[in-house]
Amino acid sequence: MILSRTYRILIVMLLALALPGASSFCAHAEDDAVTSAAIQPVSPVQTDSVSAHTGLEMPSDSAARADAAPMVAGIAPEAEPFNPKKMVMEHLADSYDWHITTFKGRHISIPLPVIVKSSTGWHVFMSNRITGGGTYKGLYIAKEGSHEGKIVEDVDGDQRRPIDISLTKTACGILVVCAIMLVLFLTAARAYKKRNEVDYCPKGLAGLLEWLIDSILDSVIKPCVGENYLKFAPYLLTAFFFIFCSNLLGLVPFFPGGANITGNIAVTLVLAVATFLAVNLFGTKEYYKEIFWPDVPVFLKAIPLMPVIEFIGIFTKPFALMMRLFANIMAGHSIILSISCIIFATAHLGAAVNGSMTAISVLFMVFMNCLELLVAFLQAYVFTMLSSVFIGLAQVKHEE
Repeated sequence: MILSRTYRILIVMLLALALPGASSFCAHAEDDAVTSAAIQPVSPVQTDSVSAHTGLEMPSDSAARADAAPMVAGIAPEAEPFNPKKMVMEHLADSYDWHITTFKGRHISIPLPVIVKSSTGWHVFMSNRITGGGTYKGLYIAKEGSHEGKIVEDVDGDQRRPIDISLTKTACGILVVCAIMLVLFLTAARAYKKRNEVDYCPKGLAGLLEWLIDSILDSVIKPCVGENYLKFAPYLLTAFFFIFCSNLLGLVPFFPGGANITGNIAVTLVLAVATFLAVNLFGTKEYYKEIFWPDVPVFLKAIPLMPVIEFIGIFTKPFALMMRLFANIMAGHSIILSISCIIFATAHLGAAVNGSMTAISVLFMVFMNCLELLVAFLQAYVFTMLSSVFIGLAQVKHEE
């Protein structure tokens, strides 16, 4: 019964979630000599002499310098310095394609569907039309400003955001997580149908899921919610498995992993709103009485001091849920990416320094990934526990 209701909760949440070596260039003495020779101005005497012997018109001094400029730029191009902040933010941010790898300087990515409504109407196309600086029907990805990384269009000389319901990397990651959950639950349900009286105890994946569900149900949901725990168990279990699977998938460095799902504040907002609705739509009369007319001295209710504080608490609880999950997952990913940046930031310091820092960085990354495995479970557990507590507080009944 709980598993079947979990499927329905999962489908509702799916619809809600899916829509919304670097180093600087150092010139050598030979390059300096070539550069200085390339930009050496030609005197008028030399110009006239050459013109008299060849019959060709030599360029003037200013023209020679203008022609020499591209040569200088071609001889000594300045390599762009490594930017750790840019690298970390690009990996954490959402995108319109799913980057797989980079091979010989070429980015290999999976284009994703773009669905937008601009000033010219609805447009549906694949993201490879606009990635890499491309433009499609006036739409392009902003490279700077307040809309950086988002699809924009130019209207009356200003950048404006169209209505964007594109299937981004985060949305695709949510679909992958939901597909994994469906496979897990359907496999467990099939195993329960095939069991008999002789082999009553489930084994394998079904046994693991039964143990995990019973543990969350008996140690978290039942004691925190109270006697109506079965009413809210499908949602709470769905939220737990969704967060847990999303956190684990975010630690996988290759496709289809790597999507920063629970590190996206829009995703944690939807989860927090779901808990907010479960708390306030199913709250008892005693729950609302404690908010608007609490059992405190009359002068505290007449001001009204306590009702205002209790009313604000209705919104601060889901806000804390949203920020806690978002901040913890985002911080873990940021630390791992920042540690990996040490390898590239020390590339210009020599083989000895770079080699030693690379070894230290790899060790720290292994340690942090192991720690993130614990955090992946812990954050799902904490979110489920706090949601259960908030729901249980709304189910309060005064004893007669």
